[in-house]
Amino acid sequence: MATDDLATALFEAQRPRLLRLGYRMLGSLSEAEDIVQSAWLRWRRADIATITMPQAFLSRIVTRLCLDQIKSARNRRETYIGPWIPEPLVETGAEEDGDDLTLTLMMALERLSPLERAAFLLHDVFGLPLDEVAATLKREAPAVRQLAVRARAHVRDARPRYPVARDEGERIAQAFFAASREGDVAALGAMLAEQVTIHSDGGGRVFAFPNPIVGIARVLRLFEGLARKYGEDAFTMVEPMWIDGLPGFASLEHGRLLQITALEIEDGRIATIYVTRNPDKLAHVARALAVDVGTASR
Repeated sequence: MATDDLATALFEAQRPRLLRLGYRMLGSLSEAEDIVQSAWLRWRRADIATITMPQAFLSRIVTRLCLDQIKSARNRRETYIGPWIPEPLVETGAEEDGDDLTLTLMMALERLSPLERAAFLLHDVFGLPLDEVAATLKREAPAVRQLAVRARAHVRDARPRYPVARDEGERIAQAFFAASREGDVAALGAMLAEQVTIHSDGGGRVFAFPNPIVGIARVLRLFEGLARKYGEDAFTMVEPMWIDGLPGFASLEHGRLLQITALEIEDGRIATIYVTRNPDKLAHVARALAVDVGTASR
């Protein structure tokens, strides 16, 4: 095989994993794609004949590029309008390099320092040996071990105690869509946790709630009011799906505005509702579903 062909084959074999690493580091699929493209350009300039572990070499490049970018990404989030939710990573059923990080855990990772986040992802999620993680982060192994320990402590509470079974999650998501669309308070009350919380991300592009909505009473009033004001025909299901390990669905508001809803389920009840409406975060989902993201707002 020619050198160029070999370089391409080696990189393409790692691309899905690198893209997932970039996404987990940055919470943005579009930014992760840019990072992976930059990694490809650096890979093309490397002498691959001297690289014995392409996976580790490429993981190192992507991690360092993400660490360079993460500061500016966090600065942008400080001025972000309303709650920030990572771009939805929608399951296609074809991922071979998946992990067990849910959307809830992605939110927890936002509270970590960049180095803690990198150490946790590389070692605990992507399985790199500690000495390789240390070389990637340019730190001594004991320091990296402490970074990973602190990170685990931060995300421990966000891990589900009893991960929801696939069929149960899909059943609850379908029932939730039907009940919320109809404003069926009795049905919703039976499936929501007492301290259920709604996070709604519009990014200032479309209408979204500027603050999380907390508590079953407030959430029930919200859905009842929406159904009464807009009617059942305002929302249509596009497709049930899993979003970052959580059951949910894509839907259209008034046939125009795409939104993605993910549900965190604890002990059989919905504990958190994540609604992503920002069109900038839904372009890749819209392409997959062959719909427009829309720009309408209530």
